[in-house]
Amino acid sequence: MNKEIYIVRHCAAEGQPADANLTDIGMKQAKKLADYFVDKNVGRIFSSPYVRAIQSVKPLASMKGIEIEVDERLAERTLSTENLADWMEKLRETYVNLQLKLPGGESSSEAMERAVAVIEDIKINETTLIASHGNLISLLLKYYDPAFGFTEWKELSNPDVFLLKITEGNEGDFERIWNNPDS
Repeated sequence: MNKEIYIVRHCAAEGQPADANLTDIGMKQAKKLADYFVDKNVGRIFSSPYVRAIQSVKPLASMKGIEIEVDERLAERTLSTENLADWMEKLRETYVNLQLKLPGGESSSEAMERAVAVIEDIKINETTLIASHGNLISLLLKYYDPAFGFTEWKELSNPDVFLLKITEGNEGDFERIWNNPDS
């Protein structure tokens, strides 16, 4: 059993709301992403329902003639529905205590479970790309490497790309393959 899954963090966006568009720079980054993946064997593309994630992979989907499959499970994790003055510290805590659940939010373990469920639903021997958001992606990667945490989340770029390889026994290994963080 083998799966190769490209995990893509969306390009530069105008903000955090679900309907936030990519910036002009983000649109250029999306084109660079498409160029990067044009010769790679990608058979399916899944995306968060957030506009910025869809716009990040739309040029690639057009180039390859692939329909973007929107999956609600790839939406960004809600840390809390309350404004938290110390949200960064609270976020840091959620990487240590995966069960910590802030008011109106989702715990790290809950977000991780839904991201992993997407990976588990991907068919064997089908190279797939998923587009999502920094916090959710970092939790997905943490599932496969518990050392991946808050510091690594802070080091993510927009866009960012990882290649996740799943082998027999659902063992996963990943590497960061986006070498142009300033794009």
